[in-house]
Amino acid sequence: MSSKEKPTLGGTRIKTRKRNIAAPLDPAAFSDAVVQIYLDNAGDLELVAKSIESSELNFSRYGDTFFEVVFIGGRTQPGTTKPDEGERHPYSIIDSEPKREAILPSVIYIQKILRRKPFLIKNLENVMRRFLQSLELFEENERKKLAIFTALAFSQKLSGLPPETVFQPLLKDNLVAKGLVLSFITDFFKEYLIDNNLDDLISILKRGKVEDNLLDFLPSAKRSPEGFSEHFTKEGLVALVEYNDKKIFEVKLKDMKSTLTTQLTEKADISEVIETAKQRVKDAKLPDTDIVRILWDVIMDAVQWSGKNQQQNANAALRQVKTWAKLLNTFCINGKLELELLYKVQMQCYEDTKLMKLFPEIVRSLYDQDVLAEDTILHWFRKGSNPKGRQTFVKALEPFVNWLEEAEEEE
Repeated sequence: MSSKEKPTLGGTRIKTRKRNIAAPLDPAAFSDAVVQIYLDNAGDLELVAKSIESSELNFSRYGDTFFEVVFIGGRTQPGTTKPDEGERHPYSIIDSEPKREAILPSVIYIQKILRRKPFLIKNLENVMRRFLQSLELFEENERKKLAIFTALAFSQKLSGLPPETVFQPLLKDNLVAKGLVLSFITDFFKEYLIDNNLDDLISILKRGKVEDNLLDFLPSAKRSPEGFSEHFTKEGLVALVEYNDKKIFEVKLKDMKSTLTTQLTEKADISEVIETAKQRVKDAKLPDTDIVRILWDVIMDAVQWSGKNQQQNANAALRQVKTWAKLLNTFCINGKLELELLYKVQMQCYEDTKLMKLFPEIVRSLYDQDVLAEDTILHWFRKGSNPKGRQTFVKALEPFVNWLEEAEEEE
């Protein structure tokens, strides 16, 4: 190397990596900016929505803060619903009158925002969940406003708001115990049913996973079917009471059928099965006609069917009828109930191919076991009103009916 050459560094050149430097979080400045938009437009939500759309504010980062401003007029202190320091506006949902016409514009406004910024739905969920879990921190009329907003949000099908976001946070023990949840959910039901029917409400409750547990909204002191009925009847929600009574009835019915089927399958003593049936009937307050139909279902459900062997199936079914005839006899106490049982047998034989050809033999067996009286069978044969399979069954039963009539003439 000559003395005139400049020295150079050898080796591999190392490129320096650029660092992503995140902008500092500043929800207070964001909140003040949104509040200013409300103030600049004097609370006109149409104009506010346009200004929000054209603004360069970072909604993806401060979505929760945005909905705090929408609901209570400003940013909240962490973990509370209390206003934090900073600007506020008087056009929030909480500042509205507790009436649908005052709150509906806010629902429509939020719907517009969500259509333009759908990613904000998660932030709406977060804020609603937090507020609903903190109902005790709101005044009574503020809780009513939240209930009205929630009902209108579902009525207007607010973009993507899942019902579990609303209902699950309400089931906190302390909120339920204080009666706050019952008051909130009552206001919600009443408001929602103004624009929607009971089926719509039940659909929302199902999606919210609370349809089968409506009693959980009541404080423990009132948590009974009677307490539910008394409260919501007083509030004018009779259709909801009737629906809940039906659900409770269906649960008791299912439980009864399951218990009795297990007893029959395990070949429990007939007296034990009868006692169980009587107790369940008393608890569920079942109508006599339902009892008869249920008992027949239970008896047939407990049959040990043997695949495609028709003769074995026939023998098993007839053996089951004979074994448990005393159970049927206990509850078939008059001609009306006997006829109800006969219609039930007709329907099952019509719908179940394994039993279709057994109809006359089942009727004969029930007659032999003193479950069905001769007059009941003759009435069904001559005047039966259920058309399903009737012509086939009447023809199949004709020899037995002829025998009954001949025996009656001889007497």
